[in-house]
Amino acid sequence: MTQAPTPTADTVRRLVRSLLKEGPAATPGPEVRPVTAGGEHSTWWVGTRHVLRLAPDRDAAARQRRELRLRDLVRPHLPVAVPASVAHGEWAPGLTYTLDTVIAGGTAEEHDVSAVGEADLAGLLTGLREVPVRQAETLGVPRTPPRSLEALRRMAVHAAERLAAADEFDPARLLQLTPPGAAQLAAQPGTAVLAHHDLKGEHLVVSADGRVRGVLDWTGTAVGDPAEDIAGLALAVGSGAAVRAATLAGYGARPCLRGLWLARCDTVIRLTDRLTDRPEGRDGHPLPLLRTQLGRAWEAILLERVTELRDDTGDDGEL
Repeated sequence: MTQAPTPTADTVRRLVRSLLKEGPAATPGPEVRPVTAGGEHSTWWVGTRHVLRLAPDRDAAARQRRELRLRDLVRPHLPVAVPASVAHGEWAPGLTYTLDTVIAGGTAEEHDVSAVGEADLAGLLTGLREVPVRQAETLGVPRTPPRSLEALRRMAVHAAERLAAADEFDPARLLQLTPPGAAQLAAQPGTAVLAHHDLKGEHLVVSADGRVRGVLDWTGTAVGDPAEDIAGLALAVGSGAAVRAATLAGYGARPCLRGLWLARCDTVIRLTDRLTDRPEGRDGHPLPLLRTQLGRAWEAILLERVTELRDDTGDDGEL
């Protein structure tokens, strides 16, 4: 198997110079510098107005080609910006790149989301639900089955015991989610939507006034459980804000609570994996961020006092 080339600063400068063609040929062109945040692409800032993402392998290249088409599909449905490509092609045989315009703002890790920003998130969830699923699948967007909350709960219970030994978490908090409760919060048939599937803080562009201005990185998008995006928002902006946004978007108690518990179980498992140096925890997420996400996911919210749920067909059930 041929080893994929590793992009260097010189590789990026030559590519950028050929794409932008700004000024005389002798000028050095805009400054390029690597983006230090995680991600599967080799990502570089290009001056202050562009960002260059290079796919490191053919699988990533296939996802990037799909992402370019998908962004055009979702853009008309969303109240927030989606990156636009000013140039795209191959930087090496079979390996793609896209040069995107920068969406101005920081991240949800840098700026708090305001009440108006929560309305922006509600518009994001509403817009994703309105994207025609068949069109997305035609572009190659995969359909992902919903995760078993009961299986995730059992994994979190075992993980919480290890966190308790490290004085990081009280495992009794997981007793709030019983096996019958997890069963009742199973994903309902016929509720699949287009889900971003990676709405973490670094992918939300937030302005200093707390408005959500854009959403980045659509490579992991799938047709599936809308609770996954509610869970992602719980990690990014806190459970309270995530549930308020989902409620504004028209989601009821069941998907909101399901998203809340997906996030809670995920954060317990991920922090445990990181602390115990398990292979699953070697994803580059720093411990302070994982602890912050744990705190956000475990915020107490009034919705947890709900004792009766109504699904989309109008049937009631006890939690």
